[in-house]
Amino acid sequence: MKCFSFPNTEKNDEPGTIKSMSIGSTSTSMYTDQDTRRSGSEFNSQNVSELSTASSVKSFAIMSQRQSNLREFTFSEMKTATKSFSRSVMIGEGGFGGVYRGVIRSTDDPHKKIDVAVKQLSRRGLQGHREWVTEVNVLGVVQHPNLVKLLGHCAEDDERGIQRLLVYEYMPNRSVQDHLSSRFQTPLSWATRMRIAQDAARGLAYLHEGMDFQIIFRDFKSSNILLDDQWNAKLSDFGLARLGPSDGLSHVSTAVVGTIGYAAPEYIQTGHLTSKIDVWSYGVFLYELITGRRPFDRNRPKNEQKMLDWVRPHLSNKKKFELILDPKLEGKYSLKSAQKLAAVANRCLVRQAKSRPKMSEILEMVNRIMETTDIGVPEHPIMSLAAEEDSIESKRERLKRIFLDPLTGENSCLNCGTWRPKVVMINMLGRPEK
Repeated sequence: MKCFSFPNTEKNDEPGTIKSMSIGSTSTSMYTDQDTRRSGSEFNSQNVSELSTASSVKSFAIMSQRQSNLREFTFSEMKTATKSFSRSVMIGEGGFGGVYRGVIRSTDDPHKKIDVAVKQLSRRGLQGHREWVTEVNVLGVVQHPNLVKLLGHCAEDDERGIQRLLVYEYMPNRSVQDHLSSRFQTPLSWATRMRIAQDAARGLAYLHEGMDFQIIFRDFKSSNILLDDQWNAKLSDFGLARLGPSDGLSHVSTAVVGTIGYAAPEYIQTGHLTSKIDVWSYGVFLYELITGRRPFDRNRPKNEQKMLDWVRPHLSNKKKFELILDPKLEGKYSLKSAQKLAAVANRCLVRQAKSRPKMSEILEMVNRIMETTDIGVPEHPIMSLAAEEDSIESKRERLKRIFLDPLTGENSCLNCGTWRPKVVMINMLGRPEK
């Protein structure tokens, strides 16, 4: 199970993203997640990537004819919603541009405000526009509980240049990759990881088999799986999605795109696109949930950098298998369900694409593990990360009342005429001692 190798000059510890690879040629174009969609050179020549992307947009034209419930926003509305795209409300940044937390008013009730995530695509090059079109065409007509909901979009061209924005439902608990990394102190519990595996399988099964046409995600990875306020997992970022083969065809021929460590070997070698490349990526993701590691991590010892190569020798017996389980779980996991989940991952990672199961079959396997194995109870706090932030703010307000209310008058100025020094003892709960 080979993964892409990095060039020796690569310094970034994030998995790289392949934007184009000319099949049969020795030259490849590689970009890290941060650099994805940034290069302008690929848009100045009619190379494989450009032709493939143009074909992708054309192939989704049929979807744009279906009814869409998306709102059309003005750029002025987006500036207001995001405080003029202030860095104080930025919640993500990549080669595509920035993602900002914003607030819009509900169309049903103008007095009701809705939290949203606003993605502002980079104005450099045509790739961002094409992926914007694909995202609008896909999520404008496709809806499922395990797909992030696109609420609307903005497209304006003026003297400032091209403005392309997408407005999504706000996902307060960020991405699965964020939680598997060391970014947050509280790790995802084993039960929560199992639920995420189930939700992600539902989302992919719907894209592959739940409609009268098939969508191949092409960029399935932990950073594209977001968590809502109830820790439900939803697939996001459909800019690289393609319609699956039709009219009796076995595959779609495309330029190779995706992220290093997730791409299926046959896709890398031939550019032949089928739904089984998403199945391979899902198998990689399951091992991410089990190990807590990235598919490729240059910061680890050389023999541990490629996750799939590292786990393979540990699958032979129970004692060795336990060595690959995420140490951040601190032993709080169901070994039996972890072994069964690894068995599902192995089915997804068969080198012969035709031998891999369909996503509906994989979903049944995961459902069976959930039903027949004691996976434990999710240990996450009920409140989401956003709620925790609000809670921190409320504590600040409470402390402000404790200390400042006796000192200030109606105009929040020091009321020196009435104030007298007084020692106030504060207990551990932040309340004055009586």
